[in-house]
Amino acid sequence: MTASTSRFRFTALAALLVLAAAAAPANARAEAKRPVLLELFTSQGCSSCPPADAVLGELAGRSDVLALGFHVDYWDDLGWVDPFASPQFTARQHGYARQRGFEVYTPQLVVDGAVALIGSRRGQAEAAISDAASHQRPGVPAAIRRDGRMVQLSIGKSVDASAVGEVWLISFDPQLATTIRSGENAGRRIVYPNVVRSIRKLADWSNTPLMLDEMLAADERGERLALVVQARSGAVWAVAATD
Repeated sequence: MTASTSRFRFTALAALLVLAAAAAPANARAEAKRPVLLELFTSQGCSSCPPADAVLGELAGRSDVLALGFHVDYWDDLGWVDPFASPQFTARQHGYARQRGFEVYTPQLVVDGAVALIGSRRGQAEAAISDAASHQRPGVPAAIRRDGRMVQLSIGKSVDASAVGEVWLISFDPQLATTIRSGENAGRRIVYPNVVRSIRKLADWSNTPLMLDEMLAADERGERLALVVQARSGAVWAVAATD
């Protein structure tokens, strides 16, 4: 199969997905479940973070969540520079704080853009996941596929007429390890799950079927990719990821 044939088949399949979603009965679409989005704001310079990183790794094995580790950079001047940290990830955490009235701390787990808790508290995380799943907004079908440096994305329509959001492309690595040589975690070798390497806004979504073809940028080097459609308030409409 050639790359062009593969892209054509995905595009045709995605188009059918969008059209079928638009034509499906409202109750069927409302029942569609998507993964719950988990975002752990963490840092290699934070002594309280390794237990939360471990919890995220355990939760990442669940099929009903998309668990991502965002390494923030505000610990970088305290003895150790986190190689996975980015000011973009810090800005994302601060954006939640502004919109939702959260405090900013590590390790902070944000569940479905709505609830923040200490990331090492697994019981609270599992309860928040269950609550988020039971209160999901009407399902929006979404798909993402990678073909080399090309990415194809499709997003359907919600039965909720007020649905609007921003389309985000996230690249991440399923597992990365670091031997930390200084700072609060000096001497430890820690394995990190689903480490986010980049995040980029692709478009605005106004509750109409949308299809995008994108070329990956040089910094979008993660092994896996995720598609998130999210309102500026933090409300999540769609989540999808590559295998």
